[in-house]
Amino acid sequence: MNLINKLIFSTFTAGFLCVNVAQAADVVNVYSARKEALIKPLLDEFSASTGIEVNLVTGNADALLKRLQVEGSATEADIFITSDVGRLHRAKEAGVLKAVALPVLEASIPQALRDSEHYWYGLTLRARPIIYAKDRVDVGQLTTYEALAQAQWQGRICLRSSQNVYNQSLVAAAIHALGDETTQSWIEGMVNNLAKSPSGGDTDQLKAVAAGVCDVTIANTYYLARLINSSKPEDQAVANKLAVFWPNQKGEGAANRGAHVNVSGAAFTKYGKHYNEAQALLEYLASAPAQAWYAKINNEYPVVDGVEVSLALKGFGDYKMDPIDLEILGLNNRQAIKLMDRAGWK
Repeated sequence: MNLINKLIFSTFTAGFLCVNVAQAADVVNVYSARKEALIKPLLDEFSASTGIEVNLVTGNADALLKRLQVEGSATEADIFITSDVGRLHRAKEAGVLKAVALPVLEASIPQALRDSEHYWYGLTLRARPIIYAKDRVDVGQLTTYEALAQAQWQGRICLRSSQNVYNQSLVAAAIHALGDETTQSWIEGMVNNLAKSPSGGDTDQLKAVAAGVCDVTIANTYYLARLINSSKPEDQAVANKLAVFWPNQKGEGAANRGAHVNVSGAAFTKYGKHYNEAQALLEYLASAPAQAWYAKINNEYPVVDGVEVSLALKGFGDYKMDPIDLEILGLNNRQAIKLMDRAGWK
């Protein structure tokens, strides 16, 4: 365990004393679309601090949702953890979640970052700004997401596939701010400006920009932070060629609403059998020590106030974020996919 982990973990027990833990069943079962390395250390510390055993099942987000649907009332899962509001909304629509009002979480997590009907709660915040090649892009040319449809970006943009829920949520937010017609024109313009057909994940887009395949992309900041913190010289070489630009920042109105953000979040499953233990775990994951671990180790922004971000994220600077209630991203998901299909975004 490195020094950062030791320092953060040493605060866990003290920071979690406020949680009222029931000792009856002493077990909670978690289905998580987050990779084991990105959540298991927290779960292990939760178990050490409370005596509650955590049984963790990790897997593909869509596959875990399907598993919950198939298992129905026979499921062992008490908590479902996944990334992006689009996926949380799909789980809600599928009828596999249970609405639970948790005063501790509602007091610490902003309303925009949780479901208004108490079906899910955001646990980490991720921003999706423009990332550009420092040696080929004059930062003065960058303004908004919508401006990437302009002719000056012809053949200079790389994007992840429209099948990716992160991009679907980006478009869903634009629909709310700008309406269907303006959003359609924007994504058509970006598609026309692509340097290559969409393929790969966010890290692949960053590497393509660094390699000169394109000059700009849109990606979650933690992917760049991982490259910055990587022990591999080739990853650091990629990161050194890139910089973050926060779009839609200046002025008022929809066009200057702020940068797009999303969350990873958690929910009670409809047929969970260990309510008190599940509540204790969710309150723990929203506590300041757990939020500090996410911020420093995973390079994600905390959802609660007063928790410092990582050095890499500090290096990206402060930004104004879109104040949209994130549940709207889920509500607009189908329309976003429809517009992306019309635009020929593969």
